[in-house]
Amino acid sequence: MPVCEFPDTQDKEPEIPISLNKVGVTGVKKLLKINRKNKRPIILLPTFNAYVNLPSTQKGSHMSRNPEAITEVVDEAINEPEIHLETICSNLVKKLLEKHEYAISAETEVKSEYVIHKLSPVTNKKTEETTTIIARALATKDEEGNINVRKMIGAEVVGMTVCPCAQESVVKDSREKLLEFLDEQTTEKVLNTVTFASHNQRGRGTILLEVAEEEEVNVDDLIKIIQDSMSSQVCEILKRPDENKIVTNAHNNPVFVEDCVRNMVKGILDYYPNLSNDSTVTFKQVNEESIHQHNAFAEKTSSLGQLKKELGRD
Repeated sequence: MPVCEFPDTQDKEPEIPISLNKVGVTGVKKLLKINRKNKRPIILLPTFNAYVNLPSTQKGSHMSRNPEAITEVVDEAINEPEIHLETICSNLVKKLLEKHEYAISAETEVKSEYVIHKLSPVTNKKTEETTTIIARALATKDEEGNINVRKMIGAEVVGMTVCPCAQESVVKDSREKLLEFLDEQTTEKVLNTVTFASHNQRGRGTILLEVAEEEEVNVDDLIKIIQDSMSSQVCEILKRPDENKIVTNAHNNPVFVEDCVRNMVKGILDYYPNLSNDSTVTFKQVNEESIHQHNAFAEKTSSLGQLKKELGRD
């Protein structure tokens, strides 16, 4: 019995000949095992978004090819002795352009929870912290069929910030009260000894860094840079001495949302001074306010070369 061939409705001319920038699928979850040399493998449950452009002559995208491509790339990654998440994204956009012959651009984004192991600061209790790792890739195809790929790796990390402005107000008020019954010298000793209150925020820092084909960036480094940019790291398991240590350290290191972004910039240049100057990096910080209904936000997007120039490192 002959196999029935169904029509490719997607290949028909659209009634309204308008091209589209991105067409595809979102929210595709896959179990992913990433092998690492001399380290235990990482098991992730990432969520994939995958798109291609659609020309004005094409009614629809062959949508099933996107999850099909994701499955193929994930299966291929399992057999690699070592592979990075951004490389998986790079392989995916290339495969998308192979499967969608009418497309000249493809884009993918992957997000996954990523567990890091750490110890509480005083009692050394073992704890696991959840962060988010992010990878993206963009591919374009020229008239000769050559494919150019840009890939990015990043992370989003939760930490704690302390407002410097409110703390200065508390210090000023305390100084005036202390001077009512103490001399100037003793008052300054007290002010230099005591940790002063301020309002706190839960901070969410993000770095998304473009990486050249021959360059490698460790996502654990990005997580550390983001953690160090805020007033303090947070910890899931804390006994009372640990709580005291974190709160005290945080209030001794107050930072604005703007400071967090600038600290991340410095951290990237300190950790990776030799990355390509053409690479683009985005830094983002959101502080969830405790005494306001709004949140505080800061962002910086720039090439690494421009950042080096701003800090006098070019």
